[in-house]
Amino acid sequence: MCVDHWAWHSLYERILTMNEELTQLVDQLNSVSQDADDSFRGLTAEQLNWKPSTNEWSVAQCFEHLIMSNAGYLPLIEKIARGEHKSSMKERMPVLPRFFGTMVLKAVQPQSQRKFKAGRGFQPSTSSIGSDIIKRFNAQQAELAERMRSTDGMDLRKIIVTSPVSSFVTYSLLDAFRIVVAHEQRHLAQAKRVTTRDGFPNVSNSFTHHA
Repeated sequence: MCVDHWAWHSLYERILTMNEELTQLVDQLNSVSQDADDSFRGLTAEQLNWKPSTNEWSVAQCFEHLIMSNAGYLPLIEKIARGEHKSSMKERMPVLPRFFGTMVLKAVQPQSQRKFKAGRGFQPSTSSIGSDIIKRFNAQQAELAERMRSTDGMDLRKIIVTSPVSSFVTYSLLDAFRIVVAHEQRHLAQAKRVTTRDGFPNVSNSFTHHA
């Protein structure tokens, strides 16, 4: 009985700690939304679609890529919250989820210098992207934050999922949330750098020119 009591107490403490991190992750997700709105909502379609070079993304492409990358998490998290998620054989394999979780999280950190080409299906449009891109991003963010909050009280380390981006990669749901936030922070910083590059369209100059 004493052993069971301490086992339950240990589990409660672990989940409580994870729930605190979940709250922090949702807060960070919301901070990305607010920062994106503050930084880019006033940009014109021309500014949003301007690219520093043919091989670099525009502000709009950064956010379209995030929308595409995050879309796969929405039904997955909903299924978990409903208790309908069944672990595949691959997800039940030991060691691999922790390995992949650590590796992917390190790779997507904003400060990481490594560059990765987005996989097929996650490449943003090469044509002009609508000026409502930030609005669409933040709408998805609100839905994602709500889905993340729906897992409050679950043992997020023990729930193993397959990456919506790479089908051979598995990691814990907690690592999935960490990866989503870090990935967003990385591309938010990238989008901000675009606006500081030489040649970025200046609204005041454009107005003066047309006047």
